[in-house]
Amino acid sequence: MKMIILIVKDNDSDAITQALTSSEYRVTRVASTGGFLRKGVVTLLLGVRDERVESALELIRAKLTPLPSGEKRVTLFVVPVERFEQV
Repeated sequence: MKMIILIVKDNDSDAITQALTSSEYRVTRVASTGGFLRKGVVTLLLGVRDERVESALELIRAKLTPLPSGEKRVTLFVVPVERFEQV
């Protein structure tokens, strides 16, 4: 299992969240701030089975068309999950 952590601009977060949830990924959304001038960003957390990681990343990339300025629209991390438990 992997944890995908996305740090996304506010205006991109809804499209990504909708695409992921409609494809049956469970998403936790956390409002946050950061970056230059403390622009509004959203942190999305997804617990994903190993075999579904690449399809999740493809969905995310499909929702983020490149900006003319070349500015990046998302920072993401894929980290291994040693243990998962729901209580």
